[in-house]
Amino acid sequence: MTEPAQARPRENELGSPTQPVTGRAVDVCALADLEPAVAVAARVDGIQIALVRLPDDTVHAVDHRDPRTGSCTIARGIVGSKNGEPTIAAPLYKEVYSLITGACLSNQDYRLLTHPVEVTDGRVRVTAMREAPAR
Repeated sequence: MTEPAQARPRENELGSPTQPVTGRAVDVCALADLEPAVAVAARVDGIQIALVRLPDDTVHAVDHRDPRTGSCTIARGIVGSKNGEPTIAAPLYKEVYSLITGACLSNQDYRLLTHPVEVTDGRVRVTAMREAPAR
């Protein structure tokens, strides 16, 4: 078995600096364990994430914590799309977030942190990210 590549600090799709929690991709589940278009919650390196498998078998991971309410409910949201972009709607106030960038498409005041996902040999691996400390 080869060692996974170490995750490095990066900017998320919205330009905010993020960094890996531990720098390693964690085996979370089998791809077959994820139902298409249904989000599930998982804990990766102490971070609660929402995993979403799309019908084309791509998998996205975003924070499970709703940035508006602070509650861990995003995985209970409705998976959909807006202008061809995969989305998830928060279950409480219905903000719609891009699964690709984490941007809130209905209110620019909010965003979800995204987490890198790799699917290899039918296994889903996630590298948990966090906001980089301010310098």
